Amino acid sequence: METDLPGSGVADDRPLLLLVSPMGRLSRGYLLESVAKEYRLWLFTEEEPTWERELVIGHTMVDTLDADAMIEAARQVPADGVLCWDETRILPSALLAEEFGMPTMPSEAVRTCRDKHATRLALSTAGASPVAASAAEDLPQALSAAGAIGYPVVVKPRALVGSNGTTLVTGPEHLAQVFESIAGRSMREVRERFQAPVVVEEYLDGPEISVDALCWNGLVTPLFVARKHLGYAPHFEEVGHTVDSADPLLEDPELRSALTAVHAAVGLQRAWTHTEWRLTRNGPRLVEINARSGGDLIPYLGRLVTGVDAGLAAAALALGVRPPSNTRRQGAAAIRFLYPERDIVAGQVRINEALLPPAVERLDVLASPGELLRLPPRAHVTCRYAQVVVAAATAAECDEALDKAAASITLLPFDSAPETAE
Repeated sequence: METDLPGSGVADDRPLLLLVSPMGRLSRGYLLESVAKEYRLWLFTEEEPTWERELVIGHTMVDTLDADAMIEAARQVPADGVLCWDETRILPSALLAEEFGMPTMPSEAVRTCRDKHATRLALSTAGASPVAASAAEDLPQALSAAGAIGYPVVVKPRALVGSNGTTLVTGPEHLAQVFESIAGRSMREVRERFQAPVVVEEYLDGPEISVDALCWNGLVTPLFVARKHLGYAPHFEEVGHTVDSADPLLEDPELRSALTAVHAAVGLQRAWTHTEWRLTRNGPRLVEINARSGGDLIPYLGRLVTGVDAGLAAAALALGVRPPSNTRRQGAAAIRFLYPERDIVAGQVRINEALLPPAVERLDVLASPGELLRLPPRAHVTCRYAQVVVAAATAAECDEALDKAAASITLLPFDSAPETAE
């Protein structure tokens, strides 16, 4: 463990929050920037801070996936609360907060959300959002479960994040082809291990959405809905999202009832959550529930159209304070991720700024020269070479602006001749 003590002697009576893992600047930097304006932050991190350094008063180098290591490190920091928006570290962060009696989501509730099979069991027990599902230890168990459920089925790793490895399987032969790759798929950041590592679920037909919501004493308030754009079937790669302040789902009584039911089923009482749903002919059915704000810049889109700041909400919850849930609904916002047409070693990402529409709010280049970009299923998410966010009056106008923005961005292969200055 290595600790960097604050160098300023200036008195500051703002609450001090332990932030566990800031994640990347392009993915979560906007959350950190918001919170740093209102609170003092002490960073628990596994890497030496770079861009985060000017936003925090100090940091501790510690294994942020190890709750015991963080508990020991936290004895040196007089923090008022624990803050985390990194899905793989939500559970150890909850255990850390519990150890010191700080406000937090119950670790058992977080554990249930992290375990996709445990989530299904909790929902089944409560009679909420019914979906046929089973955990499988090996291929024979998976084939038996799929046969009982009926093809097509969705097969997914039990503990990974971001739809990683999730596959629509059409029959026994297909399941036999993909089972080992799904069962063996892993991430360094995921340490949960299960004897039955694969979940086989009923396929939910219908549009997919996500809902970022505030749960306070069991009352769940949806703050914004994101319509998902999926690609690379039979996988479920999220290639974009659209948030519309006029989305009728925000007032849909059936969705609101389902939201309340699933939060109660997993044991969440006070939390900001990101739930993912399929809108089936039998009503909304839960895909998964996450005990943190959404990824893929969805909360950034939500802030553009509602004014609600997910970072500040998470900070308030870390102190046991109810965040404001009043919104100013205005217009729509959307994000699109750009993928290469084929596997490629990335060269320069060229942007013709003259062609960018005025609706563009931010444009980030994600690929570095020399980086290998491999399309799903060989890679997941990491094959994006740029992301574009737009804001407009309507969702249709956002789509039009995204088309124009995408046409202005070109990915050159690594072996292309570089531009030379004259």
